[in-house]
Formats: sequence, C-alpha cells, structure tokens
Amino acid sequence: MRVKSVEQVLASAESAGNGRLRRDQGWFDLIVTGVGMVLGTGIFVFTGQVAKQMAGPSVAVSFVLAAAVCGCAALCYAELASALPVAGSAYTFTYATLGELAAWVIGWALMLELTLSACVVAVGWSGYLQSLMDTAGIHLPAAVRGGEGSVMNLPAMLLILLLVALLIRGGTVSKGATRVLVAVKVAVVLFVIVVGAFFIDASNYSPFIPPSAPAETATGMHTPLLQSLLPGTTSAFGITGVITAAAMVFVAYIGFDVVATSAEETRRPQRDLPIGLLGSLAIVTVLYVVVSLVLTGMQSYGRLSVDAPVAEAFKAVGHPMVGAVISMGVVVGLVTVCMVSIRGQSRVLLAMSRDRLLPPAFAAVHPRYATPHRSLIALGVVMTLLSGFVDIGVLADLVNIGTLFAFMLVSAGVVILRRTRPALPRPFRVPLVPLLPGISFAACLYLMINLSLLTWLTFLIWLGAGLLLYAVYGRRRSAFAQPVTTPAPQVADRDDPTTPRVAVGSAAGTVVKGDL
Repeated sequence: MRVKSVEQVLASAESAGNGRLRRDQGWFDLIVTGVGMVLGTGIFVFTGQVAKQMAGPSVAVSFVLAAAVCGCAALCYAELASALPVAGSAYTFTYATLGELAAWVIGWALMLELTLSACVVAVGWSGYLQSLMDTAGIHLPAAVRGGEGSVMNLPAMLLILLLVALLIRGGTVSKGATRVLVAVKVAVVLFVIVVGAFFIDASNYSPFIPPSAPAETATGMHTPLLQSLLPGTTSAFGITGVITAAAMVFVAYIGFDVVATSAEETRRPQRDLPIGLLGSLAIVTVLYVVVSLVLTGMQSYGRLSVDAPVAEAFKAVGHPMVGAVISMGVVVGLVTVCMVSIRGQSRVLLAMSRDRLLPPAFAAVHPRYATPHRSLIALGVVMTLLSGFVDIGVLADLVNIGTLFAFMLVSAGVVILRRTRPALPRPFRVPLVPLLPGISFAACLYLMINLSLLTWLTFLIWLGAGLLLYAVYGRRRSAFAQPVTTPAPQVADRDDPTTPRVAVGSAAGTVVKGDL
C-alpha cells in the first residue's frame, strides 16, 4: 500500500540515472497522437453495425452521449497528467494516489491492453492490405497470409518490426511519419463525408429513433455479465436502444488515454496535455457524428451492411469505386493505431522499470535518439510473435476491459488526490468534483459489466498471473521496498504562502515549485 508521493514521481523522472526522454512534443503532436489512435476501423464499420442493430439514425446521438461520458474520463486524465507530467499515464497516476499494488495491477492491465491492441490492429491491417493486393493481382503464398491453414502472418510481423525500428529512431522521423499517416486518414474520412453528402435522402432519417424491439442475445460464455445477472435487460431501438448503443460505441473512443503516456516528452505539459487529450476527443467525436449521419442518410439503417457499411452504401448509390478509396484509407489508418499503441506501451514499461517493479534494464534510454530502445525491442519481439503465430481474435475484448479498468482508477485518483493534497498545484482542474469523476467511474463500470463472461474470465486469469509476478519479483525489488529514512522533498503548494520554495530532484534535473 506504499504510495509514491508527487515529489518522488517528479524526482524519478528527472533522475539522470534512469535516462530521460526528450521533450520535443507540442499540443499539435499530442492531438495527432490521439486522433491517430482513436480514429480507426470503427468509423468505417462500427457506425453501420450499431445503426442497423441498435439505434437506427439516432446512432449520432449515441456517439454524442458516449463522447460526453468519455470526456469525463479525459478531464480526469488531463488534471493528473498536468500535475504529474511523467511517463506511465494511468500507472503513474495510480501509484501517486492508490499505492503500489493498485499501480502494478493497472500497469499490468495496460500492458495487456496496448500489446493486444497493437497485435489485433496489425492482423486487421494485414487482411486489408492483402485484399487490396488481391484486387491488383498480387497474391501472397497461403503459408504466410495468416488465418486458417497458414503457418504465419508475414505482413503483420513485418509491420510490427518496421514500426518498432521507426519508433526507436524517434525524433522528427517518427513524428513526421505519424503526421502524414494521420493526415491521409482524416482526408479519407472527409472525402467520405463530402461525397456521401450528395446522396443523402432525408426520408431515410424517418423515424430518427425507431420503435423499441427485443435485441438479439448472446449465449454461453459470450453472454454479457450484466445479462447473466439481470436477464432481459437489453433491448434494441427506442430510447433504451440509444443508451445501449452509446455503451457499444464508447469503445470506439478508447485510445485517447495514450496521449497521457507522452507527458514526459511534452514541452509544456501543463498546457499541452489538456489540449491534446480534449482536442483529439473533440475532433474524433465530430467525425464520428457526421459520418454516422451521412451513412444513415445515404441508405436506410435496416439495409446497412454489418461488415462494410460505408463501402456498401456507396455501392447502393452506384459508386463502388469509392470502396477502394475507403480500403486504402483503412490500411493507412491502421498503421497509425498500431504505431501509437506500441509507443504508449513502451512508455508504460519504461515507468514500471524505473520503479523496479520490472527489470530496470528496460528503463534505459538510447543515448542518441532519447527513446526507450530496450523496451521497444522487447515489445517488438513479443508483438511480432503474437501477431504472426497466435490467433488473437478471441482476445480482442480484453483491450476494452483493460482500458475501462484504467479509466475507473484514474477517475478515483482525481478525487483521492484532491483530498490528500488539496493545495497541490494543478494547472488543469476537473470541474464539479466529485460529480464528473463519479460519472466517469460509474459509466466505465457499467460498460465493463456489459462485456462477456469469457472476457471477464480471461482478464481475471491475466490479473492473477500479474499478482503472482508482483509477489515473486516486484514487491521485494521495488525502488520503494525499503523504508525511507529521510523525508521526501516537498513540492511547494501554490495556495499555501507559508510553504517554502524547495527544489525537487537531483542536480541532473532540479524542479522548483515556481517552475511547475
């Protein structure tokens, strides 16, 4: 239950022995990171699925509701990230509020989330790429295509290796590549919106909220936990359907929290992190809402395709070639999602290794490129093997449950830190505390219990394995395993004029309260 104080968090990041990341990120780079992570296949697939099965044209309202709830979590991340601008995101925030054990649990969950996210996206990218290659008459051998009957998924493996090499290089190279890829992805989305707007039929919006109807239910281990506890709680369409659809589309926003992992690399984190978190969420929300309105206006929601709704909608209005443009956009877009996932995971691993909960060798930073090269290499090996040889489709929901679990603890952390350190300088403050963090906590818990029993079982097994590793390795080797014999230097509280200005950190990186 040992808590890492705010002063210790800042000092560990400034310690020369741990290796320091280069502060070369601005608010624009953070927005690009957020949009690059969140804006994936969901905008081309999820909008049509939820509209057809649960909400009809009112899926646009569902996206707004989900964004509002997700915004509460984003506000919590913004407050903690601006007060604790170091690597690690939710892991670091939890260490400073709930203690080491909770921090280990959330760090372990984040490792699962980001690792699987990168692998799932790499496999999906491989499928889209091979579809385009098949259209062009280029066919890979069956043994390396991935899927049933193949030995490995070679394109997915090569993608992981290429992105790891690019991230190790870091600097302007990786930033420039990310900007170009995100720009292409956004351009494709805007292309769909502009072209599709000419084929909107207003009659397709009637009724905007279709009458309520029974929803299809899952069986066996795929049954949602809530449905197992309270049978008959799910219904489609109507007001209930709109709310249920909001819970479903919430996962389309998951990923913005990766912005917080860049806190230590941000030039002005107190200003840039809130802008990056909230700005990326706002941009993606507008794009989701407009695409859903265009899609349901082009084709009646009942006739939308579940697998490729946007491409099929353009085929229905006599423009099948637009589907090829969309596929190219998806291929480019998935690269950015994969790249940001790997980058975020390496920063979490770096933070946990700094605290010696994992081997400290992973905390090393490249002397020239100022990137966590050892963490990236280790992750590259694991992700390459998983994406190339393991069928990870059944584990995709673990990405969602790990993220939602992190959201819950960060929301709780805001309230706890407000009580334990009320006068701590907070460049950004969540309004209406504890109401908004409470809404975020409750909404994430509701979404978690809507996930399947299989997802819960697998997640609990993963957490059990993590607790065993912590008991065997991390608990005794932690940097805070020994009692502290000297008081930690205190960050001067801005609101308390009697608190002296005291330096924090080492000679390699001294932080004075007035400079925070």
